[in-house]
Amino acid sequence: MMGKIDVMDMKILTELIKDSSLSIPKLSKKIDANPSVVYSRIKRLLKRDIIKTFTIVVNEELLGYTVTAIIGTEIDARQRETIINELLTIKEVRNVSEVTGRFDLLILIKTKSMDELYNIISENIGKISGILHTETFIEMNKRIKEPIYSVQR
Repeated sequence: MMGKIDVMDMKILTELIKDSSLSIPKLSKKIDANPSVVYSRIKRLLKRDIIKTFTIVVNEELLGYTVTAIIGTEIDARQRETIINELLTIKEVRNVSEVTGRFDLLILIKTKSMDELYNIISENIGKISGILHTETFIEMNKRIKEPIYSVQR
């Protein structure tokens, strides 16, 4: 480990989660720190893989993806890798999580309509060999909370 995470690192992470496009000077003002120190801290956080990447969040609703569903799936465990790989080829699938509980996989999917969701489930997901059962949960509303990091003492 290349040193501990401190309060300044946590402030940097918290601000960058809110807006990763912040310039070093603006970020420095927000957290009341010297720009060169902030720059070196960000480089260190990247090197340590604490910051994995700087990215954007796309408003998919404005692109027409207005239906979000989570599909709980029971699978034949012997075909797990093949099933996951096939699911990830479906462009509407956003992620596949292996979970504990009554399902083996949770699939997050975004579509432009309920008809499109139905077709993807019945024509794509439902026809993958090894998928035994699915149950679909349609998102009615969502609230997102950005993480706030603190230093463990």
